[in-house]
Amino acid sequence: MAAELPDYYFRVRENGAVVFRVDTENRQRRIDMDQIAVINIRNGEYKPHGDRILSIDDAAAIEEWMQARMALLALRDMDDIHRAVDYLNITTQWVQSKAGDDQLEDITDDLLLAMHDLRTVLVRKKADRMMRGDDD
Repeated sequence: MAAELPDYYFRVRENGAVVFRVDTENRQRRIDMDQIAVINIRNGEYKPHGDRILSIDDAAAIEEWMQARMALLALRDMDDIHRAVDYLNITTQWVQSKAGDDQLEDITDDLLLAMHDLRTVLVRKKADRMMRGDDD
């Protein structure tokens, strides 16, 4: 027995998704996907495709997907930052133990500027939190 398909399919794209209604209730038993909306995750909006009118179920499914997607992207952002911290440590170890003079000459200025920029922003943000009194 085949697994039941979902009612909606969300084709992820860079700024959101294209939403399709999945239909298997046809004579040929083929999977038909009918585009019903486009989602822009950056501004939290979605628009019906063409001159469609979205049902309450359509809107609810889209909004549920958007909430789940935003939560996933937030988790990925934090994971990326934790990986960046790890990578900075790995880079430090490479500079300490393996890097040659030519390699260091090639990356030092770019790395120092990036680290200075990051430090400046982090210090400013920390000071802002301390001024508001919400630093733990």
